[in-house]
Amino acid sequence: MNIVSGKEITTMFACYLLGCFTTGYYLVRWRTGQDIRHEGSGNVGARNVGRLLGPAGFVITLLLDVGKGALAVGMALYLGLRPEMVIASMLAVVVGHNWPMQLRFHGGKGIATSLGVLLAYNSFLLAILAALMLPLLALSRNFTMSGLLAFALSPLAAFLCGQENMEVVATSLLAILVLVSHQKNIREEFGRVFHAEKETISAAAKQDHEL
Repeated sequence: MNIVSGKEITTMFACYLLGCFTTGYYLVRWRTGQDIRHEGSGNVGARNVGRLLGPAGFVITLLLDVGKGALAVGMALYLGLRPEMVIASMLAVVVGHNWPMQLRFHGGKGIATSLGVLLAYNSFLLAILAALMLPLLALSRNFTMSGLLAFALSPLAAFLCGQENMEVVATSLLAILVLVSHQKNIREEFGRVFHAEKETISAAAKQDHEL
């Protein structure tokens, strides 16, 4: 039985704290004095920051959120953590971003940080994600839902591409975190689709009745 060492526990906690540095929240606080969680979509991610601070705010937030994901993985690898503990550190930085303790666990959605994690852990997994998302985006024209669907399909795609079990597990756990943090968006999207379908059926029934 492998016991988690003090170094591994410390690294995972450090990764969580790194994730807690929610770039968008502090950048908007510094520039405007506002709480980004009460503005726009309420998310601390790059897209919502961009609505308030423009393209520069979007780029800074995106790069730093990606960077902290990559830094967490780089730190775990540099310290020689076991493969399963590297994955735990990957998850810890995303959990910290999504549920930062200093913001009462109201943070971001984890997309950019997850991209940084995959970039540092195995860039081929990031390529798989991009290969899934681009055609989905072209078909749906919905950035959020195409991204979520790409994350949901990425573990299967990684398995079919012959990735090792650890890579498939890492992708699966990241996908679960991303989907859990987006559950409100998923419910809203299904609600819109259901409402649109209902209106289409009602319009067709009305047209048949008139005929």
